[in-house]
Amino acid sequence: MLVAPSILTANFTKLNEEIDKIQTADYVHLDIMDGHFVPNISFGPHITRSINHLSHIPLDVHLMVTDPLYWIDQFALDKTEYITIHVEANDAEEALKKIRDKGIKTGISIKPNTKVYDIVPFLNDIDLVLVMTVEPGFGGQSFMADMMEKVKELVELRKQKKLHFIIEVDGGISNQTIDICKDSGVDMVVAGSYVFNHKSPKEAIESLK
Repeated sequence: MLVAPSILTANFTKLNEEIDKIQTADYVHLDIMDGHFVPNISFGPHITRSINHLSHIPLDVHLMVTDPLYWIDQFALDKTEYITIHVEANDAEEALKKIRDKGIKTGISIKPNTKVYDIVPFLNDIDLVLVMTVEPGFGGQSFMADMMEKVKELVELRKQKKLHFIIEVDGGISNQTIDICKDSGVDMVVAGSYVFNHKSPKEAIESLK
């Protein structure tokens, strides 16, 4: 299992120390919120550039924004491996093309009320599908186990169409929910509270892996 701790739950007054704690992870997950697409504002390009500088591992950028086209350039950094946008956002097709043109892997995400059907037209050219297992916008929410039906549907679609995207889930991930994720076919998990509130973030990451 690939693990991408969400920096949203970190202590931003000790960002260097917090990033050091998660260097055994596969990615750093960055939740970018614009206060419009979701009812919260997180952080922007300036702090992301600091994280890019401090981190030795690649970045997994999740744009929870209404107009991703406007933001892609600002998050296309040298350690950015994935940029994920929401199918529910504006100009999703154009945004994905722009990400590809930057040489960055493309991700598409769906909220809990969005069906897998809505992203099927994009799957041929996608590197990652992010299934939200909470309502996006705030950390610390409870895992929505029924979202695993979407994961299973994606696993079947990937097999039928001989595609290669990875399946990521985000929200309520812990040692209590990791098994259902693995059994359903998840390839990568985003974990915020579980990792950064653990007495040993390294142990938390290992328990998920």
